Amino acid sequence: MFLFVDYPAWITPEVIPGLPVRWYSLMYLVAFAIAFLLFNRQRRKGVIECTLDDTYSLFLYTITGLIVGARLFSTLFYHGSSYYWTHPWKIFWPFSRGKFVGLPGMSYHGGLVGVVVGLLIFTRKNKKNFLEVGDALVAAIPLGYTFGRLGNFINGELWGRVSTKPWAMVFPNAPSYSVSYEWVRNIADQLGIAYTSGSMINLPRHPSQLYEALFEGVLLWLFLWFVIRKRNKFPGYTIGWYLVGYGVVRFFIEYFREPDSSLGFIINWGKQSEPTALFLSFFNISMGQIFCFIMIVAGAALLCFGRWHRRRSRGS
Repeated sequence: MFLFVDYPAWITPEVIPGLPVRWYSLMYLVAFAIAFLLFNRQRRKGVIECTLDDTYSLFLYTITGLIVGARLFSTLFYHGSSYYWTHPWKIFWPFSRGKFVGLPGMSYHGGLVGVVVGLLIFTRKNKKNFLEVGDALVAAIPLGYTFGRLGNFINGELWGRVSTKPWAMVFPNAPSYSVSYEWVRNIADQLGIAYTSGSMINLPRHPSQLYEALFEGVLLWLFLWFVIRKRNKFPGYTIGWYLVGYGVVRFFIEYFREPDSSLGFIINWGKQSEPTALFLSFFNISMGQIFCFIMIVAGAALLCFGRWHRRRSRGS
């Protein structure tokens, strides 16, 4: 019987070792391609009035907004220091110590804000309905997002909290803990991990990247594409359900994902908040959960407003 799983040794972040091309970047390209194909499928079926040239322009604006917004949020809100606030020219500088490192650190919520800005610019410039175009876009996004989280898994980053579940995984880049802590010894004993006095142990964790790929990606896409999109009761209906659906799912998955070490918990209402590597209370809230709560409120407000506006239009 397996008590935990070792991270596959054959997985490496580089597509070709020695070259600055990483699977994470490739997964982003796959995600963009899938979202484009799904949006274009809706365009060809007459769901949204857009030419092919309009679609190319839309994705140029939204992808640019995504990258800029994701990087800004990651450096300015998740970094945990004032470094990027005082060195803003470093935010998009892809080199570190003379080596090309790309843009490590991208925030989903920042990317969402960037997409909204890009969509707003596109619709105003091309005189399109923001909510109608947005409905078609968000119906296509989650399936592509799945590959972004697979990229995180391949990078061995954004690991979950320590767990004793049989599918918990030991990530090689995750921090190790001293056996001087009682909780570390308890988990090691439970899993049959040998240790000596004063040693450090890398404990198994939830593969939260895979949880997100499944629930925020595949299942959310199925829900939006086959259920919500076909109902589409008013402009903004799919957007509202996307915001609520993603927000709720991500909010609860955050309980399995370790908060950023530089931030910890933003709200510490639980009786115990340390160590952050363990789930100790539903009342310890991360930065990601705060942003998810805002998404849920915004989505619910949009759905309520849409229903109110539809009733008002029918009554007039």
